[in-house]
Amino acid sequence: MTSRSFSEKDLICPVCLEIFIDPVLLSCTHSICRYCLQRFWEKQGHKACPLCRRRVSKEPPLNLNLRNLCEAYQEERRLKSSIGDENVCSLHKEKLRLFCLDDQQAVCLVCRDSRKHTNHKFCPIDEALVDNKEKLQDLLNHLQEKLTKFEAFKQNLDKSAKHIKAQAQCTEKQIKEEFEKLHQLLHDEEVIRITVLREEEKQKSQKMIDRIEETSKQIVYLTRTIRDIEEQMKAGDDSFQQVPMKTLIDVPKHLSNLKFTVLQKMQEYMKYTPVTLDPNTAHSNLVLSDDLTSVRFRDEEKLLPDNLERFDARECVLASEGFDSGLHCWDVEVGDLTNWTFGVMTESAQRKDDILTKKGLWVLGYASGEYYAFITPEQSPPLAVKNKLQKIRVQLNYEKGKLSFIDPLNNTYIHTFTQKFTEKVYPWFGVRCDICPLLILPCNKSNQNTETLRHYL
Repeated sequence: MTSRSFSEKDLICPVCLEIFIDPVLLSCTHSICRYCLQRFWEKQGHKACPLCRRRVSKEPPLNLNLRNLCEAYQEERRLKSSIGDENVCSLHKEKLRLFCLDDQQAVCLVCRDSRKHTNHKFCPIDEALVDNKEKLQDLLNHLQEKLTKFEAFKQNLDKSAKHIKAQAQCTEKQIKEEFEKLHQLLHDEEVIRITVLREEEKQKSQKMIDRIEETSKQIVYLTRTIRDIEEQMKAGDDSFQQVPMKTLIDVPKHLSNLKFTVLQKMQEYMKYTPVTLDPNTAHSNLVLSDDLTSVRFRDEEKLLPDNLERFDARECVLASEGFDSGLHCWDVEVGDLTNWTFGVMTESAQRKDDILTKKGLWVLGYASGEYYAFITPEQSPPLAVKNKLQKIRVQLNYEKGKLSFIDPLNNTYIHTFTQKFTEKVYPWFGVRCDICPLLILPCNKSNQNTETLRHYL
């Protein structure tokens, strides 16, 4: 029912075609009398909706709102029938003027004074009709509001289901593409090594063929000139009988440390990033890279499910993994961005509405040409930073409660927060500028300044 009024057909079971009795609500949103549904299931031999034939996996709950509406409708119908077309008491033939609130029936003045209705409460019959209609209308309004909410909730669930399917397809495609690259890398390496081996085989086989031909000629010649052979034997010159050096396949060149050499080449292709982003938390104005290591702002919003993890007011995104112990470090490249923020956020912090007015964020940011560092919901004056920051190193010591920001290009300190952490924290990133993406850089331990790390942590 979507209108502001209803008729009897809205309250009729589609199976027995009578007013609902103990209606149950199926997962497909159809309602059926409990008894009718049980009979249908027994007859069919399996559990399904009698209307749309959709399978039912669990016992459907009682539709209390619909049952109350049906009972109220039946009560109103009984009230009208008790009044009768001629509005006359069947016992005393008097006009029905009152309504007994205790027995919920229309009565005449004689009924009111009878023993049956001693100490009962009464009201005029017209008032009873108006009151009953008002109650029905209130109940109907309440049910329609709930229906509207459920329809909106179902729409959001449908949108989430479509997004999950799209996410899975996209992720599967990316996984296949990455493994195809690895397979291609291994295949290319195999082809190169086999080609080199074949080339060496060809060259050395040809040399051996040439040597065999030369030796064959020598044998023919020597059989004809026995005397020359005897002279050569007397001279001890048997060098022609020796197989020359480096004529066989150089096996070590092809097999020595083969796995290690191939892995080294694969490592040049593979890079490890200590922090990756979680697309399920990203604001709808943000676009993440396929490898989840960069985020870009765009004016056009993307149609995404409004799930609990997602930020809806601030253009930001969380990392996919959080930290509740240990030392951690990651580098962020902001480039020429003119509006950015990043730091860490507690697992329980608010993600809806304006998160900067809520607790749980430790932030370094840049906006309007000035740098800021603050712990929400408090704000702080601008930081004094001499050089424009292009790359920032974030260093977290969970046990000591330290979060430090350093300029690795100039090896200079920017800011340190010191506060005890009591729950898991996640790397957090925000961007509101479409000049370029904000990048989380791959880990390169040789470039990490260990002295700086020791000093600030």
